[in-house]
Amino acid sequence: MHPTLIRNNVKILGEGSQVLIFAHGFGCAQTSWKYVTDAFLEDYKVILFDYVGSGDSDLSQYDQKKYATLEGYACDVIDIIQALDLKDIIFIGHSVSSMIGMIAAQQLPDVFKKLIFIGPSPSYLNDGDYIGGFSADDIETVFTHIAQDYVAWSKQLAPVLMDSAWKPELSDFLQECFEATEPSVALAFAMATFKADYRDKLKLLEVPSLTLQCTNDAMVPISVGEFIHKNVPDNFLVVMKATGHFPHVSAPDETIREIKDFIRDGSLKSVSNHTHTPENFVHQ
Repeated sequence: MHPTLIRNNVKILGEGSQVLIFAHGFGCAQTSWKYVTDAFLEDYKVILFDYVGSGDSDLSQYDQKKYATLEGYACDVIDIIQALDLKDIIFIGHSVSSMIGMIAAQQLPDVFKKLIFIGPSPSYLNDGDYIGGFSADDIETVFTHIAQDYVAWSKQLAPVLMDSAWKPELSDFLQECFEATEPSVALAFAMATFKADYRDKLKLLEVPSLTLQCTNDAMVPISVGEFIHKNVPDNFLVVMKATGHFPHVSAPDETIREIKDFIRDGSLKSVSNHTHTPENFVHQ
């Protein structure tokens, strides 16, 4: 087996020829896709993996310098693509993986067919007219809480991000995902995520893309989804009925439907005016 496939705990599932790569977000692993992947196995080839430092990846391969930026994580994606000699990929990235996928697609535009962003953000920092959702102090507070007590922080964060009080088991699942990540790795990944600003790179994307924006997402305001839609060429925006930041966990049926619709054709849909504040994400 290719060393990259071992390093990133790559799993290849499904019976189809069209390749779908599912890329997990911060504090998670490929297991976060378990509520949706079965719906694609009959018609698609599904590639699952863990970034180095996450899930069952080879932690001995973790490099602090490499993974200090999202470009380092994009290298994992590119390595997997090249190791498997993949073509015409549809990349589905959750949260920070949306920008990681965009970075990879800009480096290998001929390899990517479509990109699907779930809860994406090119920058989480408020900047003038741009409302990313967080102030600089908010972000520093996040880093402090992770450094001081990652487990306690994740316990408070999980139900806020899941926003599914009627299904507490989903928040428990997310918390378990967070706690499976080494705190020092989680802090480095958080810093790479929250310090990133890819707003000026959006216009360079040549691959058609879909932005799936949830209602009442404590991580990403509706305005960010609108910003991406306005600044990415050939981008479609769907504001989902699902709430929270993990629709592939809390609303798998809607998530599956929107992904399949875009894979088959893709169509521009209306944008909601719903807004929120990210206060609960930051404060203990």
